[in-house]
Amino acid sequence: MSKILVTGGTGYIGSHTVVELQNSGYEVVIVDNLDNSSIKILDQITQITGIKPDFQELDLCDEPKTLEFIKNNPDITGVIHFAAHKAVGESVQLPLKYYRNNFFSLINLLTAFAGREVNFVFSSSCTVYGQPDVLPVTEEAPVKKAESPYGNTKQIAEEVLFETANANKNYRVISLRYFNPVGAHESALIGELPIGVPQNLVPFITQSAIGKRGPITVFGNDYNTPDGSCVRDYIHVVDLAKAHIAALRRQEAGKMPAKFEIFNIGTGKGSSVLEVINAFEKSTGVKLEYKIGPRREGDIEKVWGDVSKAEKELGWKAKLGVEDMMRSAWAWEEYINKNLF
Repeated sequence: MSKILVTGGTGYIGSHTVVELQNSGYEVVIVDNLDNSSIKILDQITQITGIKPDFQELDLCDEPKTLEFIKNNPDITGVIHFAAHKAVGESVQLPLKYYRNNFFSLINLLTAFAGREVNFVFSSSCTVYGQPDVLPVTEEAPVKKAESPYGNTKQIAEEVLFETANANKNYRVISLRYFNPVGAHESALIGELPIGVPQNLVPFITQSAIGKRGPITVFGNDYNTPDGSCVRDYIHVVDLAKAHIAALRRQEAGKMPAKFEIFNIGTGKGSSVLEVINAFEKSTGVKLEYKIGPRREGDIEKVWGDVSKAEKELGWKAKLGVEDMMRSAWAWEEYINKNLF
């Protein structure tokens, strides 16, 4: 049984990926500093899978402790690296917070594995494309100047990984460029759990619907899109989690033609902010209040991905639609509210 390190494994995407790893027969060890997640998630994962993952509270920006942890776990064969700050708007306001955390954690982790063979799956983002010239955007599209410090950390991290993999035969790296993960596990035991005011659309929708927040603000209705609101490729978090299993299996099977590969992970379809709001209302029967606000700094107008490469090379394809995403996100919000999570 392969032992996989999941950094940021109590977070939103990390926790869902831990569930899929355990369900696929992997042994999992989680490292998280709990900066933007809850230790309670370990018990939730255990309820779903029947297996409590090993856990180490650790800030990967602490180089000595990171080196010590990896040295003490010589049986780790793969890493899925989620541990990073990820809010576009916050990164514009606090760029140094993002550069420090997102770079130091990655570099310390790669340094700790020096001399050891490792399969490394990186949590990247479609933000590396900026506003693409052509849609749907493919993996061969040019990486433009980032619209935010967050996007810039993903661009530079991919360069670091590319150069490290090419300089060292022990690293096999796959970078998954996510589009917009939303939704929750079908059990409603794990989902997106933002600390403070949500930075992302769907948790703000569910918190507004349940009465924790006021009306939703749609940031701009004058974009060049069908209804004027921003368009994104939303992907169910469970589909996204399964893409990481597919990437690991590709690495383990020795199918990588290069030391560093990139895959778009999305549905291949764009949905506007207003369409997502309508999908929530339709799938849950809950009416939402929203208002139109000014454009938000750092946002791009529209993006969705060409995901044919992932379908062909990884044998992976998203299966769940926007209404599935909204329905599961609402079930999770109701669970949180009922259980005072």
